[in-house]
Order: sequence, then C-alpha cells, then structure tokens
Amino acid sequence: MKHSRHAPAVTSLPQAPHDEARHRVRRYALTMGIRMVCFLLMAFVQPYGWHTWVFAIGAAVLPYIAVVFANAGSDSTAAPVESPRQQLAAAKPEPVHRGDEPDVITIREIEDDRA
Repeated sequence: MKHSRHAPAVTSLPQAPHDEARHRVRRYALTMGIRMVCFLLMAFVQPYGWHTWVFAIGAAVLPYIAVVFANAGSDSTAAPVESPRQQLAAAKPEPVHRGDEPDVITIREIEDDRA
C-alpha cells in the first residue's frame, strides 16, 4: 500500500504579513488621494452644479471606504485546509507483530547528584 505525501503548494500559502500591510497602506493612500481630488474639484470647478454634489459626496464617503478597505484583509481566497489527522492516518505504518510479546517501553528518571 503506497502512502502519498501531499506537500502544500507555494501558491496556496497566505500572503506575508509585511506584504499584506504594505498593500493595505497603498490602497488606503490611493483612496484618500482620490478623496483629496474630489475635495479640490468640489471647491474649484466653476460653475457649481450637479457635479459639485457628486464631488462632495465622494469627499464625504471615501474616508469610510478607505478605512474599511484598509482593515479588510487582502486574501479573500480560501486556502484548502489539510487535516493533520488524515495525514497521520495515511503516514501510519502497519504494526509489525512479533509473536505474543507486546512492545513496552519503560522510561525511568533518576536524580543525578553529580552537579
């Protein structure tokens, strides 16, 4: 009976915490940059009209969106979970019987006064 050893693929590993944090900071900075552009366009585009309200809504809502995106993890794909019990069951060798004598290991601890 062959036992297959399944090693996890490198592509199924989660993103490193440092890389994930850097990605979230970049996404937050990009969203807040868009907010600043909306704020500037709201203040300087003349004549005021419906587009002014669109820029104002963007400037008001984008901070919330930026924080939610920054706090959300970037790894939204579920990695396959491998059960260690299945791996242990697959790797367990078949017992070798040597007659009626059971395999017993006895460990005794003794104090060493040489120290």
